[in-house]
Amino acid sequence: MNREEVVAKLKQSEMEDLLELIEDAENGYLEELELVESVGLVYDKELNESLIKLLKGLGVSIIYVTDEEESS
Repeated sequence: MNREEVVAKLKQSEMEDLLELIEDAENGYLEELELVESVGLVYDKELNESLIKLLKGLGVSIIYVTDEEESS
């Protein structure tokens, strides 16, 4: 999925928070993002992988944490 496809799918699903993440990354306001790998950002596996790839391409460092780290 390219950027336009990711954005279109997020808009279709009304995922405004994730659209803001992309916008922040494009404007240089988002440098890193902590993420529980087993959870991801969205339920749709293909969209999740494409979104993470897009964010990485925009220079965002993805920091994977475990479920235990997130809950403590």
